Amino acid sequence: MPNAVHLKTPDEIQAMRVACRLASEVLDFITPHVRVGVTTEELDRLCHAFMVEEQGTIPAPLHYCPPGHTPYPKSICTSVNHQVCHGIPGSRILKNGDSVNLDITVIKEGFHGDTSRMFCVGTPGKQARRLCDITFEALWKGIREVAPGKRLGDIGHAIQQFAEGAGFSVVREFCGHGIGRQFHEEPQVLHYGQKNTGIPLVPGMIFTIEPMINTGRRDIRQLADGWTIVTADHSLSAQWEHTLLVTETGYEVLTVSAGTPPPP
Repeated sequence: MPNAVHLKTPDEIQAMRVACRLASEVLDFITPHVRVGVTTEELDRLCHAFMVEEQGTIPAPLHYCPPGHTPYPKSICTSVNHQVCHGIPGSRILKNGDSVNLDITVIKEGFHGDTSRMFCVGTPGKQARRLCDITFEALWKGIREVAPGKRLGDIGHAIQQFAEGAGFSVVREFCGHGIGRQFHEEPQVLHYGQKNTGIPLVPGMIFTIEPMINTGRRDIRQLADGWTIVTADHSLSAQWEHTLLVTETGYEVLTVSAGTPPPP
């Protein structure tokens, strides 16, 4: 086990359960508001108010500033259609047939909870609906590989085989990550790879799995805002994310609340 991977104590695990449930509850709260005619800025405003005023949580993305970036200006990420991740909420109005990923990370008592869901606005096209479904299933293919004695590569392999087998591509520049007191910790969790490679999974590890799947090629580019990532060929992209704990017998999904979509 690399020194960089911090195995969580029972108290830390309990704190992570709380933070992760709260992150998921933000998505429950915002679901009825994701509809034709709403701006992504309004979704951000509503989520921010719910986090700060109702939950007493801190929106982790707000002013988040990794090396080489300008501070992220909003409280959630809203990635629409061909936007892969880190879409900045703004004046864009959601239209019938749009698909949008809402990525939520809250901080509660110093611990981060991180999760995202896809939403189809109005009546989705067949391709968008299938992409959302396949990406959700790919997430769960990865989750079901999590158990002591398995390796990180098993997760990526399962996701890649399933997504590519369905005719889609897997974005490689972004990955899941360890999480706890820090937004991003070790290990890095790739969504592609080979079985029986990577570090072994050990009880007490907490990390996200968050595959980004494209209908076209896997190539991406960054917009001039320094944050928004889009598909290079303008094809649709989708992402789902859960935060997981490795247990003695398998896994526990921490980002669960009343409105969490059930496993496929």
